[in-house]
Amino acid sequence: MLSVHGPRARKNILRTLVFLVVLGLLVLFVASRLGPVGFWLGAVLVAVLIVYVCARAGTVAVRAMRAYPVGEAEQPELCRLVRELTTRARVPMPRLYVSPTRAANALATGYGPSRAVICVTEGALDALDERELRAVLAHELAHIRYLDTLPGSIISLLARAAMVIPVLGIVVVYLMRPIVGRSREFDADQEAARLTGDPLALASALRTLDAARRELVLPPEPGVVAISHLMIGSPLGTHGVWRLFRSHPSTAERVARLEGLAGYRR
Repeated sequence: MLSVHGPRARKNILRTLVFLVVLGLLVLFVASRLGPVGFWLGAVLVAVLIVYVCARAGTVAVRAMRAYPVGEAEQPELCRLVRELTTRARVPMPRLYVSPTRAANALATGYGPSRAVICVTEGALDALDERELRAVLAHELAHIRYLDTLPGSIISLLARAAMVIPVLGIVVVYLMRPIVGRSREFDADQEAARLTGDPLALASALRTLDAARRELVLPPEPGVVAISHLMIGSPLGTHGVWRLFRSHPSTAERVARLEGLAGYRR
C-alpha cells in the first residue's frame, strides 16, 4: 500500500500550497488597486485568512452535518471497525462523529492523518451491514492517507464562506471541482479494496447508499453543497442545476471497476 507520504499525498500538498498562494496573490492584487494602504490591508487580510483556514477548515463538514462526537460507549462497533482498519493501514485513529440525519452518507475531513475526522450518518449506520460499513470506512481512510482531505477541507471552508452570497458560493463550488476531481474517488475505492481485501463489499455498499439516497436526499443547504465533494456519494441531485456541481463519478462506473478488481467481467 502507498504510504501517507506517497506521490498522491505530495501532489495534494503541492496543489493546496499553489491554490493558497494564487488566492493570496489575487487578494493582494485587488487590494493594491486602492493604493499602498489597500495593499497592506490586503496583506493583513491574507494573513488572517491563512490563520483562519488552518484553524477552522476541518470543522466545516462536522458543523454542516450537525454531527456529534462518539466513542466506545456510544458506538463500540464503529470504533472497533475503524481501529482494525487504522492498524492495518498504519495511520492514527481519527476522531469519529455521527450525523443525526437519516440520509445515508459518510465523509472524511481534516488536514491529515493526525487531525482527521470521519463522519457517518445515522442513516448509513442503519442501511449498511458490517461488511459494507467496513468497506465504507476503508474508503474514507484511503482519502485520509492520500491527504485528499487537505484541499477538500480548505475548499469546503472557502465555499461555505462564499455561500453568504448564494450565487457566488455556487460559482466557487463549480470552479473548484477540478481540484477535487473524479479520479480521487476511483483511487480511494481501489485502496479500500486493497485494505479490506474485499472489493465486492464496497461495490455492495455503494449500491446500498445510492438506493438509500434516492429515497431520502440531503436538502441542498449551503453547508451541504459546500462539503458535497467530501462525501462518499454526492448528496446533490442528478437533474437540473445541481447536476453541474457533482464531483463524483457515477455509482455504476465505480461498481463496475470494483467488480473488475474482483475478477468479474461484463
